[in-house]
Amino acid sequence: MTAAPATTELPPGPADPGPGERPGTADRRTARRSRRYRWDVRYSPYAFVAPFFLFFAAFGIFPLLWTGWASLHRMELTAPGRARWAGLHNYLRLLDDAFFWNALGNTAVIGALSTVPQLLMALGLAHLLHHRLRAATFWRVALLAPYATSIAAATLVFVLLYGRDYGMVNWALGLAGAGPVDWQNGTWAARAAVSSIVIWRWTGYNALIYLAAMQAVPDELYESAALDGASRLAQFRHVTVPALRPTILFTVVVSTIGATQLFGEPLLFGGAGGQKGGASHQFQTLGLYLYEQGWFSFHLGRASAVAWTMFVILLLVAGAGGLVARRLREDG
Repeated sequence: MTAAPATTELPPGPADPGPGERPGTADRRTARRSRRYRWDVRYSPYAFVAPFFLFFAAFGIFPLLWTGWASLHRMELTAPGRARWAGLHNYLRLLDDAFFWNALGNTAVIGALSTVPQLLMALGLAHLLHHRLRAATFWRVALLAPYATSIAAATLVFVLLYGRDYGMVNWALGLAGAGPVDWQNGTWAARAAVSSIVIWRWTGYNALIYLAAMQAVPDELYESAALDGASRLAQFRHVTVPALRPTILFTVVVSTIGATQLFGEPLLFGGAGGQKGGASHQFQTLGLYLYEQGWFSFHLGRASAVAWTMFVILLLVAGAGGLVARRLREDG
């Protein structure tokens, strides 16, 4: 038997013109499809991300620029169309405003009272969850529950707990032999109460961040430390904490930024006059001071100056965090 001759396929060439088509029409159609394909590959990613940039420009960049413009004018909420140029007057006035410095100090104190215990507790909880623990999934969900709870609902519950006459906290203090505390009208008591709300809400969230970072630490490091006779506490101090330094720095910066913008918790904790931060402004934060200036005193220009001052503070915090992070990378 003789083998059939092998058939060779010719490479595809330009399509033959159909009936009634002029020569070269198919080539032009192929060129147009190729050009559309190149445009699709080049410009489709920009079309997909364009909605984000449009919304960011509308709700991020434009309010920021408009607030900066308003901060340089005398502008009232009752007549925003009659703005008068003021230059840096609104900023200079803040330097002489005792309430601004009081709000800045309250923001720093409440931020320290809430951030330090919060992150320490989160680190300890993450360490407990990192080891084999029964019902670990349940505990992880439970840690995230406060973060998912409404700020308004959580703060109202804490207002009841810190009630002067019938609050459960004062009831427990009475059992311990201590007198009742006026949590809403005291200075340090009110700051501690507001800080406890922030601690309750964000500790679990930061604990899960630490837990995710701990799971990325190689097990060989713990095995080597165990062979050297290190206890679990020593492993935590000399293995876990050094490995988590970038994550700890991240949570410190984010928590500091959140403390600078603190608004909902003190507003609801203060009740009807929450924008004042108490009768003596004893727990008024920068967010509450901005809110009071713009929507109760009707000074939009002054409120805009406060907003830009907060923005500069946040930039300084983020810049300091970036410098520390770079130093950690260089040391590593």
